[in-house]
Amino acid sequence: MKILFLYTELADYFIKCCAGLAGHGQIHVVRWPVNKEAPFQFDFSDHLKIYDKKNYNRTQLQILVSEINPDIIVCSGWIDKDYLAVVKPYYGKIPTILTCDTHWRGSLKQRLATFLSPFFLLNRFSHAWVPGNIQALYCRKLGFKEHTIKKGFYCCDLPKFNNTYSIRAQKNEPTYPRRFLYVGRYYDFKGITDLWEAFIELQNETPNSWELWCLGNGDIEPVQHPKIKHFGFVQPQELDPIVLQCGVFVLPSRFEPWGVVVQEYAASGFPLILSSKVGAAETFLQENINGYSFTAGNKNQLKALLKKMTELSDKALNLMSQKSNEAAQQITPEGWASTVLEIYNGFKKN
Repeated sequence: MKILFLYTELADYFIKCCAGLAGHGQIHVVRWPVNKEAPFQFDFSDHLKIYDKKNYNRTQLQILVSEINPDIIVCSGWIDKDYLAVVKPYYGKIPTILTCDTHWRGSLKQRLATFLSPFFLLNRFSHAWVPGNIQALYCRKLGFKEHTIKKGFYCCDLPKFNNTYSIRAQKNEPTYPRRFLYVGRYYDFKGITDLWEAFIELQNETPNSWELWCLGNGDIEPVQHPKIKHFGFVQPQELDPIVLQCGVFVLPSRFEPWGVVVQEYAASGFPLILSSKVGAAETFLQENINGYSFTAGNKNQLKALLKKMTELSDKALNLMSQKSNEAAQQITPEGWASTVLEIYNGFKKN
């Protein structure tokens, strides 16, 4: 079997998920250039054949795909018109899968998309593959039948982060690390300034021993505070020395369609503080069990939850850590690979 992914920006977790398909055939990936704000360095194994889209115009890309002669195509959304052109001739002949992480919001643009979907999506894609329920709703609105919509498209490198949890579980008894952790880009939509301001106000109002460690970069200048530490962009393989010193993961995004990082740090055993706009919360956050949620953009609510975490005992934090790790097991790389095979086998039967 030849599996073709028409992808946008690659991430390490996607590469790891592809490894689960290695025993089932050849894997070909066309990708966009690496994002300069997230310059991941990938170690591609022999089971992956990578093509840089920047090296192909539309005609060349169509020729490339024809030469690959795929048995199944998975396409990242519909933003890339070259990808849509490539997929169309294969519709109805092989499984053609649209991935989508967009929430249904009922906007004018989305309603227009539901009207136009038969002319640019439903005539190209046999299936939709989404992270969770909120994206599945949008795909139903677009006209995909329930049995053609699959969930669990985003999955972290679960064995890696489970191992981090095992190390943390041994280290954290009896004293739990008093550090909040943020991992993400320094952009306004990430809510990073909300987090900084809430943390600084909390330190001014009720000083405590907790710190805030932030990993990432972007167009917002890092705030300077004696209890806030900035690490810049950190490659995945270099995370553990930092992560093992932290205790609670915070993602204050004002816009976050999913957020694989949530599963990564749930699997690592971090209690979670997530905004209401973080899509992955539907699967990995159990309110008052392994963390808390707040209304996106509400700095006072966020501050209250930071304070609440600082007041918890080591025992309570360790229990939340365990519950986070358990919640993270709901989506696995094996399940991710099985979805591809399930779609392929089901299409052949029909």
